[in-house]
Amino acid sequence: MIAYILFTCLAILPLLVYLQNPYFLNDCGYAITGFKIGKRLAKIKKKFSSILDSFLDHVATHPHKTFIIFEDSSYTYSQADKESSKVARALSRHAHLKQGDTVALFMANEPQFVFMWLGLAKLGCTVSLLNHNIRSKSLLHCFSCCEAKFLITGADLQGPIEEVLPTLKQDGIRVFILSERCDVDGIETLSDKIQQASDEPLSPELRANITLKSPALYIYTSGTTGLPKAAVVSHDRMWRAGFLQRFAGVRSDDTLYLYLPLYHTAGFIMGLCGAIDHGLTILLRRKFSASNFWNDCRKHNVTVVQYIGEVMRYLCNAPKRDNDKDHKVRLALGNGIRAETWVEFLERFGDICICECYGATEGNVGFINYVGKVGAIGRENFFYKRACPYAFIRYDTEKEEPVRDSRGFCIEVPKGETGLFVGKIGAQTPFSGYAKNKQQTEKKKLRDVFEKGDLYFNSGDLLRVDNEGFIYFQDRIGDTFRWKGENVATTEVADHLITVDFIEEANVYGVKVPGHEGRIGMAALKLKENMDFDSKAAYQHVKHYLPSYARPRFIRIQDALAVTGTFKQMKVKLAEDGFNPDVITDPLFYLEDNKGYIPMTKEIFNSVTEGTLRL
Repeated sequence: MIAYILFTCLAILPLLVYLQNPYFLNDCGYAITGFKIGKRLAKIKKKFSSILDSFLDHVATHPHKTFIIFEDSSYTYSQADKESSKVARALSRHAHLKQGDTVALFMANEPQFVFMWLGLAKLGCTVSLLNHNIRSKSLLHCFSCCEAKFLITGADLQGPIEEVLPTLKQDGIRVFILSERCDVDGIETLSDKIQQASDEPLSPELRANITLKSPALYIYTSGTTGLPKAAVVSHDRMWRAGFLQRFAGVRSDDTLYLYLPLYHTAGFIMGLCGAIDHGLTILLRRKFSASNFWNDCRKHNVTVVQYIGEVMRYLCNAPKRDNDKDHKVRLALGNGIRAETWVEFLERFGDICICECYGATEGNVGFINYVGKVGAIGRENFFYKRACPYAFIRYDTEKEEPVRDSRGFCIEVPKGETGLFVGKIGAQTPFSGYAKNKQQTEKKKLRDVFEKGDLYFNSGDLLRVDNEGFIYFQDRIGDTFRWKGENVATTEVADHLITVDFIEEANVYGVKVPGHEGRIGMAALKLKENMDFDSKAAYQHVKHYLPSYARPRFIRIQDALAVTGTFKQMKVKLAEDGFNPDVITDPLFYLEDNKGYIPMTKEIFNSVTEGTLRL
């Protein structure tokens, strides 16, 4: 009888667990994967190995497996190894590069980008990944952040480099271009030197002093204020971010479609480094193309794709075809997809597992929606929170600071309430900060959060946890908005605008557009006395100095810009007003592609809000 009761209890136990937590098996699977990754990290700590070492292991085990497919070319793991060895030998001989040197890469997506990084890693160098869209002041700023003495650029980016070459020469920077010929004084050719170099393996002794804590990369982020900041990415951080693919269920026989820019964390670490960890084949593309996306996937048997929210919307907005579900893609990994786009994507393109994640380049804690809950950026997990402590604290958006109790400590918000996400800084969750920017590094730290002496990373993001433990993104604090998958620092855009001779003040902010992720740029301007708004001059200025995603799409001319009592510009009301000419009586202008700023009309407004005018 007792045995029968025990058997009955055991039989109904799974049902009771399921009723209490329908995601129990998902949670267990996530915890098991986390445990395995923890064991792998422990081994790496005991005997250091880098992503490069993982690549070399794959070269040894399957040298003839295709590593990169790019346009009409392909490279095996062995070929990539030899190409990168030639790069390393050429740079060692002609630039005298050695372990500990920092080299900036200013290149677009292409196999040579990967070969450059692998070659530099073989020499023990730290690599600074420059955004190839930045120009002039921003380019010089980013380059100077990492204290690099060498810059390598693609042949197609010679023009932007020539603009800043006088300053680079003055600072003693050696510039190399991936070309066999260049007549510009101060720019040295590199392709010819690589071709002449040996492809023999290099000694690991060249990088013998590299550790997990050593800086591997500098990746640039706008953060919350000012010019881009160089986030320090250690080898430990590279491994942890690259392991995202393991949590998502990527397999060694997968083919990854990589079109996100390699200067980004998503493209380089989550994409490239994660693929190397698994020994995948990568289909590399210069940039995203909605019209070619699915044809590429079919042609090359792609099984895993990366995304940002905008990409999924572009795919859903593309003309429908009879073969929309004819592909082998089983997994989409990324961040920023809206709930309605998520649902539409699955209905149209079939049973694809969407793994939404959340994190920051410089952040120390992130989340993964390993269940596939539509709209969520992640899910709380008991074991993960024990290993990587974090909290959601009450935040005062008016004072722009966390709310503290009578004892001076922060207050955790209950489930269902929005709070500022903070991650505890510790041995397992370090925060390396920003290169040459102690002020901004300290600004991201919160002290005495729950007890005297504790230290947390301030994500700058407002998140909400529901009663089931799913986490949802709510908003960003500070002066940064996100458009086209890029962070746009309003202060940087404003600094460029006020250099125009007829602009006295500029207040830049993001406004919501129906059917679009993020916010699009808008600027309220105060003109200098007795001067008019020169639409052509304004357009030429933003076109020259700002990447396309950072250019204000709408401009509002005001007699005076509103400020607070402490003379801080007020953005909330402006953002709420949006760009509706029926609401705003001030002169409004719209940036028409390749033409410039034209007067905003009700027809343009309707076209934008109805989605018939592409932004």
